[in-house]
Amino acid sequence: MSNSKPEITAYLKTFCGWSEGVRAIMRKYELDFEEKDIIKNPAFRWEMEQKSGQPLSPCVVVDGKMLADVSGEEVEAYLIENGLLEASEKPADAPIDSACTDEQHEAMARGELPGAKIKFVE
Repeated sequence: MSNSKPEITAYLKTFCGWSEGVRAIMRKYELDFEEKDIIKNPAFRWEMEQKSGQPLSPCVVVDGKMLADVSGEEVEAYLIENGLLEASEKPADAPIDSACTDEQHEAMARGELPGAKIKFVE
């Protein structure tokens, strides 16, 4: 296993089950990473699409290697298989392999943030 922590950039959505799964892995292993929110900043979406060659997220760059359209589970497996971290039996604090719930999708469709009483106004 490498003694240095990997350099990680994650292209994530503000609210997304898959994106939260990637964040959960970063928290589980206490990994430093740069988060680029592709919803709040469309330039980050463009950057992600240019680097990954596709439009789906999350995308995670680990030491220059692009992992396109991945789950937290896949990111964890990549890091372990490549000797960048040692597997931990500690559970993640959020699901690492699932989409948003139907309720979350409905709230987003209404312009509401999941779990909050905020509504976007045009």
